[in-house]
Amino acid sequence: MLNKILLTLFSVCLAFGINAQQDIITESGTPLEDIYIDGVVKRTLVEDSPVLEYDHVREADVVWERKVWRLIDVREKMNIAFRSPKEPFFSVLQGMVEDGDVAAFRDEDFKEPLTFDEIDQKLNRIDTAIIWDPDTYEEKVQIVKNQINWEDINKFRIKEVWYFDKELSTFNNRILAIAPILDRIDPDTGEFKYTEVLFWIYYPEAREPFSRHRVQNGNNDIAPMSWYDLFENRYFASYVLKESNPLDLRVQDVYYGYEKEGIDRLLESEKIKQELFNFEHDLWEY
Repeated sequence: MLNKILLTLFSVCLAFGINAQQDIITESGTPLEDIYIDGVVKRTLVEDSPVLEYDHVREADVVWERKVWRLIDVREKMNIAFRSPKEPFFSVLQGMVEDGDVAAFRDEDFKEPLTFDEIDQKLNRIDTAIIWDPDTYEEKVQIVKNQINWEDINKFRIKEVWYFDKELSTFNNRILAIAPILDRIDPDTGEFKYTEVLFWIYYPEAREPFSRHRVQNGNNDIAPMSWYDLFENRYFASYVLKESNPLDLRVQDVYYGYEKEGIDRLLESEKIKQELFNFEHDLWEY
C-alpha cells in the first residue's frame, strides 16, 4: 500500500515538473530562431523587402510587342542556385502550388486550370511494391505514393513578353509564366523517353510568394536575394526556344534532322536575342 502511495506521489510530482517546464518555455513567447541565430545577426532583409507593383500600362501605349519562350538549364554554372539542396527551386514551386498560393495551369495561356487531384497526380507517382508479412508469411502488394524528386527536374521553361511603351519611351520585358520540365525515364531500361511540362504558373501572381524564399548565393552567404529578385533582375542563363510567329514554329522545328542542327539552333537562339537588342538600339539616334 505504501509503495502504491509513493509511486502515485512520484508520478504527480514528475507530471507537475514537466508541465511547469513546458509552461516556462511557452510563457516566454520567444521563437527559437530569435534565440539561436545561425550567423552574426538574424536575417530579415528578404522577408521585409516589399514587392514593387508593375507600372500601369495602357493598351494604346504599347505600339510593339513580341513574346519569347526561353529554357533555363539548371546544370549550367550560372543557374546553380536552382539546385541548392537546402531549398531547390522546384520545391519552392511545388510548395506554392500545393499550399494554394498560386494557381497551376495545364496550358501556357492560362485557360485550363488544374484541379487539386490533377496536381497531386502530376507531383506524385503511384507505384506498387511487394512486401513480406512476417505474421502470415505471405507476400502482399502495397500501394506506395512517391513524390517527384527535385533532382529529376533539370529544366524550366519561361514565357515572357517584350514591348515598347511610347508613353514612357521605354523598351521593357515581363515574365508571364514559368513551367518545370520533367524528363520521363523508362524504369525498366533506364533510357530517356520524353519530356513533360508538369504545369504552368502565372508569374505575376507568384512574385509575392517568391519574395519570401531566399536564394542561396555562392559568393556571399548574407546576400539578401529572393527568387523575386533573381527573376526581376534576370540573374539566370537561358536560351531562346521560340519567338511568336504566324506558323507558331519553334527553333527546333526549323532546324531539325541533319548533322549540324544543334549548332544552328544555338545560332538562331542568339540571333533572336540580338534582334531584340538591335530593336531597342535602333529606337534612338546618337
